[in-house]
Amino acid sequence: MIVEIDPEASVPPYEQLRTQIAALIRSGELEVGTRLPSIRQLAGDLGLASGTVARAYRELESAGYVRGRVGQGTVVRAAPELAERERGERLTEAARAYATAARELGADLDSALTAVRRQFGG
Repeated sequence: MIVEIDPEASVPPYEQLRTQIAALIRSGELEVGTRLPSIRQLAGDLGLASGTVARAYRELESAGYVRGRVGQGTVVRAAPELAERERGERLTEAARAYATAARELGADLDSALTAVRRQFGG
């Protein structure tokens, strides 16, 4: 599992971790039944506090992505369907982040939209 935490980002580390793991599950890169690293191991690998990783795992569990069992670790359940409201909120968040990055690169709206269309294959 490859995740990266940007300590300079405005998004808290637990949220960066939660978002990246959820994306890996939705994309199928983390398949159902895959055991995630232990909280302690992932915290050490990423240089985070154990509580930070534990919070990300708890939120993933409450959203239905993973199942945690004492003594068995945390295992991928499935990629849950997003509620329409949550999908809209996440899309808005992603669009805001992309627009900020595009502006920082000096891109105009047409160039930014062209890049998005290419990624969608259209």
